[in-house]
Amino acid sequence: MTAVLLGCSSGSSKKAAEDATSSNDVTTSTDTAAQDVTTHPDGLTTDVTTNLDAQDQTSMGSDVEILFLHHSTGGVIWGGGVEQWFTDYNSNQGTSYQIVEQAFPKDSPYGWNNYPFDYWNIWVNHAGPVAFTEEPTLEMLTAKQDVIVWKHCFPVSGIDADNGAPDVTSEQKTVENYKAQYAGLKTKMREFPATRFVVWTGAALTQASNSEESATRARTFFQWVKSEWDEPGDNIFVWDFYELETQGGLYLPDNFAASPDDSHPNDTLAQLAAPLFAQRVVDVIEGRGDTGKITGEP
Repeated sequence: MTAVLLGCSSGSSKKAAEDATSSNDVTTSTDTAAQDVTTHPDGLTTDVTTNLDAQDQTSMGSDVEILFLHHSTGGVIWGGGVEQWFTDYNSNQGTSYQIVEQAFPKDSPYGWNNYPFDYWNIWVNHAGPVAFTEEPTLEMLTAKQDVIVWKHCFPVSGIDADNGAPDVTSEQKTVENYKAQYAGLKTKMREFPATRFVVWTGAALTQASNSEESATRARTFFQWVKSEWDEPGDNIFVWDFYELETQGGLYLPDNFAASPDDSHPNDTLAQLAAPLFAQRVVDVIEGRGDTGKITGEP
């Protein structure tokens, strides 16, 4: 499913942000931004330290539109009370943070796949003002949404061994391919500084559903997302769902799973994670994305 945060500030915040950032271009003057180039161990070179104008780390205002893109795992967490949490928060704080969810991509015609390749394929490889297989591009989504949340379902953690030749166009689940696809996604998301993005670390598989080698690769990749790919000062933030799920281990524990053979989260995990997810989104909206805990915990 997908959740969308609408709006950036009180009044027409999205319009104001777009005017201030000149059609969503990243400011590159020496006064407001810095850009370095980092070469990763996989050989990819990406501009990973582009810092946006400081105003982009302030509160987005009281009227914000949020979109949550997800599949079944996200749907379970959504059902743990995310919508009601925002209703209560708005009532208590006088805000109007509007969140909606959406399946992305749909089962048809694209296919029920929301892994790194698929986001890269739709948003980078087929970028532009026209939908790809009926799925909206970032050019389309960012025109309306202030905050976009996206995630992967648990098969993302079934990762094969690298072969030493990362291929951004490959659907094979390897760490090196994931890194290549995430590099492209980071560059793409930074083209829209008026929109803030919240990316979940991937959902884990149960021990009965994954090998130790594959699970270790998954932890390695999600750690890389947190420690290297995610950087302060831009418009991209992480919510560490993987850590909440695994409690520091390699697998989704059976007491958090629908069953030992079903890696969907259960209601116990949904009730735990839903308010932390909602709080993390609010932290990003209110300018605490780089200072608050990435699990959403106090």
